[in-house]
Amino acid sequence: MAKTARAAAARTEKRVVFDDPALYVNRELSLLEFQRRVLEEAEDAANPLLERVKFLSILGSNLDEFFMVRVAGLKNQVDAGISDTGPDGMTPGQQLDAIRSRVLELMAKAHICRRALFEELAGHGISVLDYEKLDDAQRGYADRYFLDTVYPVLTPLAFDPGRPFPHISNLSLNLSVLIRDTKGDEHFARLKVPDSLPQLLPLQKAAKLNGRPVSFVWLEQVIQANLQHLFPGMEVVESHPFHVTRDADTAIQELEAGDLLDMVEEGVRNRRFGAVVRLKVNPAMPESLLEILRENLEIEDSDIYRVDGPLAMVRLRAIGGLDRPALKEAPFVPAGLTAGEDEDIFAMIRRSDQMLHHPFDSFQPVLDFLRAAARDPNVLAIKMTLYRVGKNAPVVEALLDAMENGKQVAVLVELKARFDEESNIGWARAMEREGVHVVYGLMGLKIHAKVALVVRREGDVIRRYVHLSTGNYNAVTAHLYTDMGMFTCDPEIGADASDLFNYLTGYSAKSDYRKLLVAPINLRKRLEGLIQREMQHAKEGREARLIFKMNALGDAKFIRLLYEASQAGVKIDLIVRGICCLRPGIAGVSENITVRSIVGRFLEHTRIFYFANAGEEEVYLASSDLMPRNINRRVEAIFPVTKGTFVRQLREKVLAAYLADNVKARLMQPDGSYRRAVCAKGEKAVNSQQVLLDRKKGKG
Repeated sequence: MAKTARAAAARTEKRVVFDDPALYVNRELSLLEFQRRVLEEAEDAANPLLERVKFLSILGSNLDEFFMVRVAGLKNQVDAGISDTGPDGMTPGQQLDAIRSRVLELMAKAHICRRALFEELAGHGISVLDYEKLDDAQRGYADRYFLDTVYPVLTPLAFDPGRPFPHISNLSLNLSVLIRDTKGDEHFARLKVPDSLPQLLPLQKAAKLNGRPVSFVWLEQVIQANLQHLFPGMEVVESHPFHVTRDADTAIQELEAGDLLDMVEEGVRNRRFGAVVRLKVNPAMPESLLEILRENLEIEDSDIYRVDGPLAMVRLRAIGGLDRPALKEAPFVPAGLTAGEDEDIFAMIRRSDQMLHHPFDSFQPVLDFLRAAARDPNVLAIKMTLYRVGKNAPVVEALLDAMENGKQVAVLVELKARFDEESNIGWARAMEREGVHVVYGLMGLKIHAKVALVVRREGDVIRRYVHLSTGNYNAVTAHLYTDMGMFTCDPEIGADASDLFNYLTGYSAKSDYRKLLVAPINLRKRLEGLIQREMQHAKEGREARLIFKMNALGDAKFIRLLYEASQAGVKIDLIVRGICCLRPGIAGVSENITVRSIVGRFLEHTRIFYFANAGEEEVYLASSDLMPRNINRRVEAIFPVTKGTFVRQLREKVLAAYLADNVKARLMQPDGSYRRAVCAKGEKAVNSQQVLLDRKKGKG
């Protein structure tokens, strides 16, 4: 029977043409499907009200970045006459057409959701009002605020033969104003809504906001109602808001860069001058004003999006930040590491590998590790990669302390971390001033690996302590993202970490590592080998299973290999938060593959790769997703979990919770759409993130 099944599988495998576009989901459309799932969280009445508002603001921010990077890239391809297709068979032009259709639908649903949320907020004493709906007292407060605070900041810019059309900065909210002079001639003026002021103006003093009824009005509406102060002696005929998004995916010509730091700084400065890729306006804007914008911004009709509501949804985060605990998720205290008597962090790691699962576990032990290394007289050197550390960076402060204490400190700061370049440049310069050895990255590669190495003298022995992580060394996002980190003093991993830093800071042609899988050196080959091993187990009747958890799956070679593994009989469960270009459930191709996405309270960022391996199960944690950029154009580190209890914990507690989720999980369909997992009647509701949180609290 087994022989017959294997023969049938082999015949099926031969019939499948793996380069058939029907087997692949378009990357950009898959990313928009993720944005749809974010919107669903805003629509979900089971979520606390202010959390729903937060998800709506996240959607606005995500779509801004989508246009700045993904749409901009496609438009550049069209302008360059590139018509190449990806595995899904869509040309850049076809993708842009499909994107516009999906975005229009998404935006319409988002504003339906916003109006419903505003109604619910009003029921809890939080009102977002249009200016014309304000009562006399509220209007008086808003007008006084305009005169005292807003008016001095505003700079109206005229557009006429003597004054060129003003520059419209990226993501700026503006007013197009039509003015009539005393002769009856009409003129156009542009007014930028200052982003340095609250975009939602509270109609009472800040001290009265917490716990009391509060009303807000949009700042641009207050400005529109007071335009006569800016154009005295003129008639304000009409005004309409507009919002501009520019190409922000600045290309860095590294081969021509004498100094990568200077080049990145220049790229950040130039970002605000990128081509316009989206113009958002309200439906009421007349064609005459729209034509002025269309001509001077050099855009096409397909770049214009009419929005029935506020143009920048990201501004709703001001409401989500209100201090209303009853309308938010309950706070929690993360768990810490359990130390033995008289144990410091180094003794704990020597005793046993230590694992952290953020945000359920505290990020504090990572800071304790670095701070202890900074002041320990036996520590000789600290080496570390930094990708996104944020503006408030206790990690960097620990490294500076180490330098002051005479340690040798080497830090790889990735300057090309998109939208974090300015922060990283600032920290790099601060560390350089203190004498830290700062390396900016490798030509043509982003450094995305998360590794900290501490070299310590212990008697006659030099021991290496290593922290590896799936997430950034960022104390803020460690409370918001799910990530996993591991402390170890395993000699082979320590040696691998040293070799990795030698590769990053010096010259190295090393082509293999002992335990680490490192991109772009050996990650693809080693990971392919692990999948092929699972296929062999399945073909020979042994236990074979893959459980991969990641943020994105888009590498065509790995997708094809997973299809082949499914055909070989390997059971494959994929937990993919965002982009997934693989289609599950296709007969003869992927019927053994399930794909689920979980969007919840925390941003799922952990990458876990589980291999059943005929009962000798193995688990790897990773900084890398299965995307071409991660595998081919980044330095990434995938590291093994070598402690057996951790392997079982990851399979039985962590991965099992995600696979059992019937509250926040969505199941991907063969057509690329997603359906919510169903909690059947009588079945226990499982919210994976809450399960993991309760377990750390001792409730599960």
